[in-house]
Amino acid sequence: MNDRQFGPLLTNYGTRFRLWAPAAKRIEVMLEQPHAMRRGEDGWFTADIAGVKAGARYKFRIDGELDVPDPASLFQPEDVFGPSEVIDHDAYRWRAASWHGRPWQEAVIIEAHVGTFTAEGSYRAMIDRLDHLVETGITALELMPLADFAGARNWGYDGVLWYAPDSSYGRPEDLKELIDEAHLRGLMVMLDVVYNHFGPEGNYLGRYAPSFFTEAHTPWGSAIDYRVRQVCAFTIENALSWLRDYRFDGLRLDAVNSIVEPGGLSLLHDISAAAGQLAAETGRHIHLVLENGDNRASILDSVQDPPHGKYRAQWNDDYHHAWRVLMTGEKQGYYGDYQRAPRSDIARSLSSGFVYQGEPSAFRGVRRGEPSGHLAPTAFINFLQNHDQIGNRALGDRLEGNVDARMIEAALQVLLIAPHIPMLFMGEEWGSTVPFPFFCDFGGELADAVRKGRRIELAWAYAEYGDEVPDALAASTRDSAVLDWDGRDAPAGRKRLTMVRKLLQVRRQEIVPRLAGTAFGKAEAESNGLLTADWRMGDGAALRLTANLSEKAVSHGEAAGTLIWGSELGNSVPPWSVHWRIG
Repeated sequence: MNDRQFGPLLTNYGTRFRLWAPAAKRIEVMLEQPHAMRRGEDGWFTADIAGVKAGARYKFRIDGELDVPDPASLFQPEDVFGPSEVIDHDAYRWRAASWHGRPWQEAVIIEAHVGTFTAEGSYRAMIDRLDHLVETGITALELMPLADFAGARNWGYDGVLWYAPDSSYGRPEDLKELIDEAHLRGLMVMLDVVYNHFGPEGNYLGRYAPSFFTEAHTPWGSAIDYRVRQVCAFTIENALSWLRDYRFDGLRLDAVNSIVEPGGLSLLHDISAAAGQLAAETGRHIHLVLENGDNRASILDSVQDPPHGKYRAQWNDDYHHAWRVLMTGEKQGYYGDYQRAPRSDIARSLSSGFVYQGEPSAFRGVRRGEPSGHLAPTAFINFLQNHDQIGNRALGDRLEGNVDARMIEAALQVLLIAPHIPMLFMGEEWGSTVPFPFFCDFGGELADAVRKGRRIELAWAYAEYGDEVPDALAASTRDSAVLDWDGRDAPAGRKRLTMVRKLLQVRRQEIVPRLAGTAFGKAEAESNGLLTADWRMGDGAALRLTANLSEKAVSHGEAAGTLIWGSELGNSVPPWSVHWRIG
């Protein structure tokens, strides 16, 4: 498990430097002076340099003409164009040494961006807010990608040095302290990783290892060639590095449907198997989840423990899209696939996971998805907002700026008690209205290209909003996304946060102890707005939902079981009200 091929290796005498550069003729490692590296088999170059310790900074010189950072750099103190730093991961003394994680059914996730979670935008500043998460009922903090990107601000999906947590947020030991402090409070920490492309600035692999890439393209750049053994090893080792060296409790793999096959499914299987081996060896709970627009149910299994080829769960975009259409009536883009009957789509998702399980998608132009009702509800991570669904909007506006609070509260009352895995976006717990627009920090021609591309992609928005559309390259755009922690103390913020905390208390007491072994039941949506659903819980109890997702009261008989949320109904269900029973 510790037989790493990539990156610097500290030894008893110094440091061994390694670089896979099959297209290079000559490599030197640049320290205080150049040191020639030996060419071995399959394009590997190595150099054993005595006396080089943690903290040393180095680059590789390719064929005497180009100095580059280590593609497996463990830290870039001067950003992606600067030298790499040798890091001793064993030097950090973990205080939560006995932490082994939490079972998946206990997961209540909040997604967060380090750079905007606090005004300071650092790992260490996040520590001061961990108690708030615990008090709210959150059990898992999911960080947007940290792999080093060009510039001082970015969402994280433009990472080019996958092993190096970005220096704009702090040093590796600062990230470890954040995770350590979270574990001391009983919080899992997960990380979003991007294995479908490299960012557009600061990636030199094409110069000395062109076989890293294929002729195919993703929406964000050249496709990675996972048919190449060394490329697969690079990615699997990266996943293990986050899980082992930083003790993340799990990973969320971004947009795996954009990993160009062949090699894609094999890679996913191998990452899962390697993580499962680590979990078995250490006795830890390790949770791997996916974003996959193809809705492939066949690679999901929330109860496989430790993982061995499959994934705990998938972000369920279908669930979000159906709710968004119901609450806003939006029709653009992929929302066009959810126009027929959004309440029925919500019911289908509650009763069997995906909405699209092989049906034709007009937006995609193909059949989408696989049957998913045989899976456990915990194989689906459901949400009403996330970074994509806020940030990919022209203004980065949240639901709270567009939707009646009664609708949002009803949707949260369904989300946070239903027996899938719920996820919030940072600040959603108090109804933050702070936007989360797309932002980055590129320079020169690339910055101009980003601006031009956004004007083409969002032409309708520029026509409607003009200069109100934020400039993704401006520092003020990032600043506008910093969370309004004071909003918790406003009357509306206190009311929302109180409700969310009560919901999560009910979940913790009534749902989580019964989640293991839970199976889908049935759900129905009537034309008058009434939504009913039930599930068979792991202890044999029946969980029942009665909700009125409309503006008018509807008639309905009282359901059986003990009321755990909502009010006694009699023969009428009030508008936008949610009621849960178990028994």
